[in-house]
Amino acid sequence: MPATCRRSGLLAFRAGCGIPRLVASTRGGAACAAPDSGPFDGRGAGFTLIELLVVIAILAILAALLLPALSKSKTRAVSLACLSNLKQLETCWHLYALDYNDILPPNNSIALITSGTMLASAASWCTNIAPYDADPAGIQNALLFPYNTSLAIYHCPADRSTVTAPDGTALGQLRWRSYNMNLSINGLPDMDPYSFESPSFKKFTQIRNPDPAKLWVFLDVHEDEIFDATFGMPNQQWFGDPRTWWDIPGNRHNQGANLSFGDGHAEYWKWVVPKIVQVKDAIQPVPDAELPDYRRMQSGYRQSWD
Repeated sequence: MPATCRRSGLLAFRAGCGIPRLVASTRGGAACAAPDSGPFDGRGAGFTLIELLVVIAILAILAALLLPALSKSKTRAVSLACLSNLKQLETCWHLYALDYNDILPPNNSIALITSGTMLASAASWCTNIAPYDADPAGIQNALLFPYNTSLAIYHCPADRSTVTAPDGTALGQLRWRSYNMNLSINGLPDMDPYSFESPSFKKFTQIRNPDPAKLWVFLDVHEDEIFDATFGMPNQQWFGDPRTWWDIPGNRHNQGANLSFGDGHAEYWKWVVPKIVQVKDAIQPVPDAELPDYRRMQSGYRQSWD
């Protein structure tokens, strides 16, 4: 059957298939007809296999370029959220000192690293036992909580460690706390028989050597080591220079940790050597390669009563 055409000259219908085709327009009533090119099979509208493979290869290259950047952005965002938590805790710490006539928040949740035995458990900024406490009461009933009632600021968003029972049974619940306070900040109560061995600042105006801008207050603690609420180091007046970790800082943020300081600022510290807990519940020696990190931590810790 021959193709028919509308007087407008816009469409022609090929016989036998009913598929419209654009054709050249005619004027003055002249007849028009679409050239006969055979049945329509649609092959001209698709991609060849080679073209598809090229597109897939390009997409793969773009993904390889973009995914690392996206991953770094996510890691950076998590670290910034952690810094914000520490900054908020630091603000609570300052507000407490303002309310209590310059007295710094007590730091009286202290356990022996070798056994977990509590040396002191009195009024404190926090009494939460990080690996065991499924209930947040040790935070909610402590001295800083009234200044900011968000439980989230006590937990690093990069810390995925969970609560366990004392027998080691995993409970599957994220811990409530990732941060400790420097033991040299109002760090031992008078009742503790070892208090003379740990020089600490009781009042904000007493802070010197190190000064407030260098004295770290709160910090990320390694999830395999955190227990009580204090971060202690051997001071040089009583222990000399044994080059040992009592507590181990965190390593969650791209081989680094976040810390807040006595003057109110918070910052990220990148470690020279990754922080790894070699043996739990034990003092850990500091190898030569790790000494720069250890000295950096020492510089923000009170070393004597002088």
